[in-house]
Amino acid sequence: QVQLVESGGGLVQAGGSLRLSCAASGRILSINAMGWYRQAPGMQRELVAVITRDGNTNYADPVKGRFTISRDNAKNTVYLQMNSLKPEDTAVYYCSARGVRTGLAAFVDLWGQGTQVTVSS
Repeated sequence: QVQLVESGGGLVQAGGSLRLSCAASGRILSINAMGWYRQAPGMQRELVAVITRDGNTNYADPVKGRFTISRDNAKNTVYLQMNSLKPEDTAVYYCSARGVRTGLAAFVDLWGQGTQVTVSS
């Protein structure tokens, strides 16, 4: 059974930092893209950042210059370093893994369970 397990959320004051981690476990041969999404109350889930296996990254405009996504392919883990946090960053953050290869011709897409990030003003 392959799954994503997130950690690192919490409560922080505006201007502070948090680092989220997401590890994929199970029988995994490779993972194409990994990323982070977030969903605030009453809002749709939105992309925060994504990183390909080759290290190419893409960020949502509101987080550019403040957040950094990285990954460790050997550990099937993706990270999100969040600096200069703002109250509007408050949301449940979800890890995503796309194109998870579990067999010769078997691929799945995965979501983590979500981790709460709360930024107080």
